[in-house]
Amino acid sequence: MEVEEQPPQEADGEPVLTSGASGSVPRVLSGEPQNLSDVDAFNLLLEMKLKRRREQPNLPRTVTQLVAEDGSRVYVVGTAHFSDDSKRDVVKTIREVQPDVVVVELCQYRVSMLKMDERTLLREAREVSLEKLQQAVRQNGLMSGLMQMLLLKVSAHITEQLGMAPGGEFREAFKEASKVPFCKFHLGDRPIPVTFKRAIAALSFWQKVKLAWGLCFLSDPISKDDVERCKQKDLLEQMMAEMIGEFPDLHRTIVAERDVYLTHALRQAARRLELPRASEAEPRKCVPSVVVGVVGMGHVPGIEKNWSTDLNIQEIMTIPPPSISGRVSRLALKAAFFGLLGYGLYWMGRRTVNLVLSLPTMQYCLQRASEARPRQ
Repeated sequence: MEVEEQPPQEADGEPVLTSGASGSVPRVLSGEPQNLSDVDAFNLLLEMKLKRRREQPNLPRTVTQLVAEDGSRVYVVGTAHFSDDSKRDVVKTIREVQPDVVVVELCQYRVSMLKMDERTLLREAREVSLEKLQQAVRQNGLMSGLMQMLLLKVSAHITEQLGMAPGGEFREAFKEASKVPFCKFHLGDRPIPVTFKRAIAALSFWQKVKLAWGLCFLSDPISKDDVERCKQKDLLEQMMAEMIGEFPDLHRTIVAERDVYLTHALRQAARRLELPRASEAEPRKCVPSVVVGVVGMGHVPGIEKNWSTDLNIQEIMTIPPPSISGRVSRLALKAAFFGLLGYGLYWMGRRTVNLVLSLPTMQYCLQRASEARPRQ
């Protein structure tokens, strides 16, 4: 199985990591000849895969089927990121359709969650440290980094309430895809730094303050029943929608633009497959591909809406220059930060000097020094 970030059509992307599919290749039976050619071996595995692929699959109700112009089929599994049922839906769908490509709502900046175990992810989600804040600021800039940490706080709040790490459906998709011969694994989401920078650029200074205030004081209790009731709209995105309802530009950058990007990634994956030829003289033969997409439930309506429309990926990948108010607000924040830091150092230094001077030993030394000074 190959793991790749699904790039925009205008730019080539290198695979994030590659994992061979040898673990999922069935052995040749002892009664069969052992000297199969590469083409024969490929055809044997493909035949076994097609036999396991069902023409009328029994799919969960959370799956939406789309058909590309060339006949390729795309099964979009709408998930809740903190749901055990979503994990089972993903596993069932991949086993039923035996896809050629699996596309998940992740980018290269979040691919590490595919390899981490549940315990590590729980600890990472709960621990929002100064080191993580510094890394986010270095990677995304001051305002985007702060916004990313606030959103991590939302995720940590849900994790704390449910005792469940996010992204379980993506890890299940990764494991199941590795069991399907010749199945590729694509990262289909827009890079998160681009999303945050475009989101911050879309807000005024006071909108940023208001949104940050709402994220800081998020504390409503959440149960697993709440998660399952939100299967028609992903829980995290529903909470975000409630907070950003008065910020339509933020909704556009975080949800609607990513709908477009995910649609593009799925359409790029749903291309006809060329079968191997025994010789150059043999005519080329292509077959429609089968794709499984694993995305948050809140993205499914947007993907359906954009499926048959012309998409401008370059537009949603550009980062607009900061506005005058944005530059002024950043300068004001930096000035306030360094001003507070300087005052804090001055105050601590003054308190330290006074404390040292009040010690009996220091008082004695000062008195002796005063007595030893020659009188005029």
